Amino acid sequence: MKASIKKITVLGNGGWGTALAILLHTKDYKVTLWGADPLYSDYLNEKRENTKFLKGFSIPSGICITSDISNTSMDAHLIVSATPTPYLRSVLTKFKDIFVQGTPVVSVTKGIENDTLMKPSEIIVDVLGKQPVSLLLGPTHAEEVAQGLPTTIVASSKDTHLARTVQEVFTTGRFRVYTNPDVTGVELGAAMKNVIAIAAGICDGLKFGDNSKAALITRGLAEISRLGVAMGAQRSTFSGLTGLGDLITTCISPYGRNRRVGKQIGEGKKLEDILKHMEQIAEGVWTTKSVMALSDKFKVEMPISREIYNVLFHNKNPLEAVSNLMMRAPKSEIEEIF
Repeated sequence: MKASIKKITVLGNGGWGTALAILLHTKDYKVTLWGADPLYSDYLNEKRENTKFLKGFSIPSGICITSDISNTSMDAHLIVSATPTPYLRSVLTKFKDIFVQGTPVVSVTKGIENDTLMKPSEIIVDVLGKQPVSLLLGPTHAEEVAQGLPTTIVASSKDTHLARTVQEVFTTGRFRVYTNPDVTGVELGAAMKNVIAIAAGICDGLKFGDNSKAALITRGLAEISRLGVAMGAQRSTFSGLTGLGDLITTCISPYGRNRRVGKQIGEGKKLEDILKHMEQIAEGVWTTKSVMALSDKFKVEMPISREIYNVLFHNKNPLEAVSNLMMRAPKSEIEEIF
């Protein structure tokens, strides 16, 4: 399949979509970068720099930038879906009638839809019909990938051949792609870590220390794993790149939008005001709602996520949330994990 892939369309001209378009261009693929806003696409065509979402990196002239919704934009051998979860369904619906059936779709989106509790790969199939879908997820900040810093990521698909094709298409000397057949675990871990990242930001905003951050990451991973296993994922996946790896990155990195939201909340700002001044969407805010719904549905205890939900949507004082977590009934770490 790889030999027949020459043209690739990236749906979503945010930071990650732009970084991947640049990466694919370096491998001599004919790349189209699609964005929903015609005015911003015109701006990108003129400036050749995504100043809003990936400042400081030139977009090669060989990359076609467009907001056209036509057969031309879908004339590709591979589609990369890089649209945030809250907008994914509406964007895919625009292309539903012109999508070429059987074209592989690579989802790089991290989230869970609020109303349906569908993961991005499920939304793709729900809108476009039964398509070959692969995930490409992991601890991958767009800024570092654009710089060419060594990065690892995971390709996951129910179709092993497609996962290996995606692995080959995206792998470079600085962008190493592993495969993992656990689609459920890979996608859930990549989505749920954003909730814990908000908690990590709150810790930073409250000026807690390394002990707090280590505890948060460890216990956050425990509850992510509990829900994932209840939903059919393999526990070992959460020790990998899309579990522990992605969790560490998003909890400590200055690039992380979700950690940044949490930090401002810890400093006393209100969620509404924070989101009003953000250029990009913080997926974890909306994923928190979905995680709580899934926690209730599968009867899985997720105390950190529940406290974050209360802080975000019920104006709970972050210090009170921390106190509630610390004063929970004593438990054995081992029996909770295993």
